[in-house]
Amino acid sequence: MATSTYLSNPVVLIGATSASTTDITDQVSACTLTVLKEALEDTSFGKTSRTMTGGLFSNSCTLSVYASYASSESYSVLSALQGTKCYIKVNPAAGADSATNPGFELTDCYMESLPVVNASLGTLSVYDIELQGGVYSVDVA
Repeated sequence: MATSTYLSNPVVLIGATSASTTDITDQVSACTLTVLKEALEDTSFGKTSRTMTGGLFSNSCTLSVYASYASSESYSVLSALQGTKCYIKVNPAAGADSATNPGFELTDCYMESLPVVNASLGTLSVYDIELQGGVYSVDVA
């Protein structure tokens, strides 16, 4: 049984480096940061079941971001990062990094594409952004 509840209200920082981030929390409606270690088969002769060992990390972060073309809003921030390696940090809540509010980071992740228009009648326009790869770390201090 869960001993605590988590109400989703993360803080999202993105930039070219950790020193040049922009807080886009107020422009993000969904965020999934996934840590994946590729499975490599290491089954040998004589075994009756396949076995695996860990390979390279293949991390990703997917964001749903409200479209805004005003200066320093989502389009201007994200368009500067398209086609480059960048940095993203997501904390579960506002406040300092700690064991109960870790900062999940991807450094040198790659943003391949930016949908510049995603419009439907009667809905808010949202960009779905994927950051691929990158070195994963957790900041608790």
